[in-house]
Amino acid sequence: MPDQSALKSLTQSIDDLAPNFTSISDQIWDLAELKYDEYKSAKLLVETLKQHGFSVEEGIAGMETAFVGQYGHGKPVIAFLGEYDALAGMSQLADIDEQREGEPGASGHGCGHNLLGVGSLIAAISLARHLEANGLPGTIRYYGCPGEEGGSGKTFMVRAGAFDDVDAALTWHPAPFNGVRSTNNLAVLEYYYRFKGTAAHAANAAHLGRSALDAVELMNVGVNFLREHMPQDCRVHYAITDAGGRAANVVQAKAEVLYLVRAPEMSQALALAERVDQVARGAAMMTGTEVEIVFDTAATNLLPNLTLENAIHENLMAIGPVPFDEADMEFARKIQATFTQEAIKSSIKLYQIKDDVFSNEKIDGSTPLHLGLRAFEGHSHFRAGSTDVGDVSRVTPTAQCWAPTWAIGTNPHTWQVVAQGRSRAAHKAMVHAAKALASTGLDLATSPSLLAKATAEWKAARGDDPYVCPIPENVMPGALHSSKGNRWGNG
Repeated sequence: MPDQSALKSLTQSIDDLAPNFTSISDQIWDLAELKYDEYKSAKLLVETLKQHGFSVEEGIAGMETAFVGQYGHGKPVIAFLGEYDALAGMSQLADIDEQREGEPGASGHGCGHNLLGVGSLIAAISLARHLEANGLPGTIRYYGCPGEEGGSGKTFMVRAGAFDDVDAALTWHPAPFNGVRSTNNLAVLEYYYRFKGTAAHAANAAHLGRSALDAVELMNVGVNFLREHMPQDCRVHYAITDAGGRAANVVQAKAEVLYLVRAPEMSQALALAERVDQVARGAAMMTGTEVEIVFDTAATNLLPNLTLENAIHENLMAIGPVPFDEADMEFARKIQATFTQEAIKSSIKLYQIKDDVFSNEKIDGSTPLHLGLRAFEGHSHFRAGSTDVGDVSRVTPTAQCWAPTWAIGTNPHTWQVVAQGRSRAAHKAMVHAAKALASTGLDLATSPSLLAKATAEWKAARGDDPYVCPIPENVMPGALHSSKGNRWGNG
């Protein structure tokens, strides 16, 4: 933890930046651009970095909306990860407590990435300023990472070597709670299964048809039977992305289904994906159709770093709680009233929330916003979601925290997230996260022993097996994605 004088100076710098940067977050909320289409959002972030003296390299890893901003010199090289992609079909008006589309069918920031990207940006800029003002060495980087929702932008950046010389990476995520939770996320693989059959008149000559839609449906049935015979911590999800047309009296000659295969380790995910492939081939055989299996993208499971996570937790304790006021609480109460008690309890369970550090009380959701700080247990928890932060964690020590931008009970990828994305409470929590990340970055820049301990833990956890990117070299980012995007993403 930085000394009190340094911490006060750093956090004051962040408070000074906050008004302009909350405006940037709101602008990105308004833009709500989907994976690999975040052109205006990326431009806004790039221009802000340049205004604050950062040099910026754009088009990282062949992605037009990926970039890296850099400031400072020497070691250590500290990375702050930013995201700014939205979700399809999540249009929602801000600052209201009912589901109401702003524009029918439009996208929305259903995972809070407008806040995530800007919070990390404030941290990077404020820390760079502090190091320069105090004559301290260190290179600060802001990584503009597109397509987290179903695009695995960071995985492509890792594959391109963008993190090869980074000493540590820090990030955060909007949530209903304040604090650090060490997690073991699931590795994920995404495949499209494209079936090709033969069209025919469904009444006059059905015997001449070979239904690609039948093949998709049989595949889905087969995978449902497979679920009983796979490891319990694995997950398999699907969405029919092309049903072959809207005419019922035509044997569908084409159909497509997208599958996500998740497992605690990438090796397990690959093995399970091969079994799903076999089911698809069997469905094609049963229906007399052909199947093309098209790899889309992937993300590796997280490698937690307790050393860095504990450092963030200590800084959160020093900073204190988020300064919510009664107006923040009142809006959060209205949002929380849209949830059942079961949903609120589920949210607390999902985030493994138990004791509060500041109050020493159990967190039960009786207050609509988290006013304290969750206890950090010092060990990892299983979490069924996936993130491309996992691939960054495989090539450099990485840690992340949460900040309470949402009312307790809020689940990601819901209209309630979008409705709260421009709220005063969300702005305050975003600034709070920036303070935690920047102060931890300062720890890394001024305490070689902390970085050495984090690196040693990372090396021991990684073991002797080198990182192998799960995305083949011939797969290009966004190659299969239209501007329609992916509503549910990886998370």
